[in-house]
Amino acid sequence: MSERDETPTAQEPEQPQPEPAAPPRSRWRRQYSPEEIEAAKQQWRDMRPWDSPMARADKVLIGCMVGAFVLAMTTLPLRPFLLASHPTALAAVTGSSSAVGAGAAFARIGQADLWLVIVAGIVGKIKFDWLYWWAGRRWGAKGVRFFVPSDRAARFVERVRAWPMWAMFLVVVVAALPGIPSVLAYLLAGLAGLSLGAFLVASVVGAGIMTGLVAGLGYALGQSAVDVVLLIDRYALWISLSIAVFIAISAGRAQSKRQKQQAAVAATPES
Repeated sequence: MSERDETPTAQEPEQPQPEPAAPPRSRWRRQYSPEEIEAAKQQWRDMRPWDSPMARADKVLIGCMVGAFVLAMTTLPLRPFLLASHPTALAAVTGSSSAVGAGAAFARIGQADLWLVIVAGIVGKIKFDWLYWWAGRRWGAKGVRFFVPSDRAARFVERVRAWPMWAMFLVVVVAALPGIPSVLAYLLAGLAGLSLGAFLVASVVGAGIMTGLVAGLGYALGQSAVDVVLLIDRYALWISLSIAVFIAISAGRAQSKRQKQQAAVAATPES
């Protein structure tokens, strides 16, 4: 039996495996690198005032603040419509000085009760103040830095710790006046150790002074103020649309600013 030479067959070259397709890039949304995402996460971890994981009290506090913000944003476009028809209710819900003045003007012509307008204005102005007192009490200096991220506020924290309680009481009273950073004042009151009872009394006193001044002005103007309110009501739709556009533009600018800050942090070389 003859042997046959077997010729080895050449192996076929392996075909290169196709690389996995990259996810489609969105035309309208920027794709962030893993370094940028990690830098943003680290920035958030450094900024937040609570420990990780969040305690139940932290969740309740943040939830209440988010609810207050949603209420304010929801009622903002509706204010021009309610100013002429329900100024007292609007004052109770929003604490708006314009609603207080409008309600007092209607009281002058006999279409509202002045005392009810003042009470509604005080309630509307102070209803969420205690949240910031609580944040200052619970989170301390980190809470102040979270809500007021400025070097001046950080330096002011150390001075406030040495203030007597009567001084903090006056700070809370004055915080109700225009031009005063009320959120910072309430945070500092909680941080300094002002009791909740004293804080609420000071908040009521300050809101009462401010509400009384605005209500007095509206009551003195009377029919003239009512005419202005009715004029606002006539153009309420356009005013509400303008407010909505302003909110959308402001939100877009804030988002763009945050993206630029995150990109700058990610591009900074580590030392």
